[in-house]
Amino acid sequence: MTLRPPLAITQGDPSGIGPEIVLKCFLAHPELCQEAVIFGHLGVFERALPWVDPQGRLQLETLSWEADGFQGVTEPQATRAPPTEPGRLRVQLVNLEHWSEITQGVGLGLGQNRVLDPQVAQAMQSRALPTMGCVAALSGEMAAQSIVCATRAALLSQVRAVVTAPIHKEALALAAWPYPGHTELLQHECARFVGRTAAQLPVRMMLTHDELTVVLVSIHISLQEAISTLSTQGVLETLQITHEALSQSLGRRPRIALSGLNPHAGEGGLMGREEIEMLTPALAQAQALGMQVEGPFSPDTVFMRARSTPEHPGEFDAVVALYHDQGLIPVKYLGLDEGVNVTLGLPMVRTSPDHGTAFDLAATGTAREGSLWAALRVAQRLSGL
Repeated sequence: MTLRPPLAITQGDPSGIGPEIVLKCFLAHPELCQEAVIFGHLGVFERALPWVDPQGRLQLETLSWEADGFQGVTEPQATRAPPTEPGRLRVQLVNLEHWSEITQGVGLGLGQNRVLDPQVAQAMQSRALPTMGCVAALSGEMAAQSIVCATRAALLSQVRAVVTAPIHKEALALAAWPYPGHTELLQHECARFVGRTAAQLPVRMMLTHDELTVVLVSIHISLQEAISTLSTQGVLETLQITHEALSQSLGRRPRIALSGLNPHAGEGGLMGREEIEMLTPALAQAQALGMQVEGPFSPDTVFMRARSTPEHPGEFDAVVALYHDQGLIPVKYLGLDEGVNVTLGLPMVRTSPDHGTAFDLAATGTAREGSLWAALRVAQRLSGL
């Protein structure tokens, strides 16, 4: 282990490309062997090795993890070459196959005292692996365990940031985790740790690309609900969270643009009054608090104005978008290999690649690790070490 806390990488959905892109990052960037530790199930990564690393360059070693930290490295798996052999890369893994022992040892909030579905519990006890490329409760449970354990390690300052591989929301639901995605699960686990309710720990999703950064007012809810629940307070809260996060990372006041909701930002009330009744008051309050924010701007042009290239520097450091697809479509259009998801408002650093589980690519060895590597770079920068 390194002298400073490592980065934590979660395994993602074990039926998708998560485990293989994690291993591919270690192959492509060997310095990660000194910078990161994986939280996942040993069998999942042993299964992924043949199609990711047919030459056997990677050596999996399991760590013991307890409330007071990492306790060293266990004996390497007998089927792999010893780590001292030239050319081998030591990949360290917190093995979650002993879930019940871990939850007792570190006092997990969401994971403790959960009653598993009997079939899932039996599968985990026998160390069964879920089928590749399929939505399954077992996959959702394994993915959630990885997230919760890595999050708790970050909250205990045992890791300096958490980088999450992609999960499948339906699998999470099948495993009876009552959260629609990563962001909400992380929010609830962190809130429990600091003794607050989730409502008292507001978080926001930020998608960042080399050319464009977007923060969302609402995340994993329907478009109808996103519009019906839109409020001046929610927009102001998003502007505040964005301002605080970017001020810290940029070292100055960020320039923030607020997107409108309606075509042409309502055209003075001709195409909707949300801009007049909700967005402009939020903007005025934010400006009164000293934030450098402008808008609301027409949604069909504001992202182009904020996009920054060497030839055309953007007018803004970030755009606050009002619902999920309004903000994610322009970022994802710029390229999935470079986009990074960052959760703002948590008492820890969390980043993630800007793509899903890609079941159609699972077990083929063809999935690209570019977005996960970008997420690791952003986590390194944001963690300040």
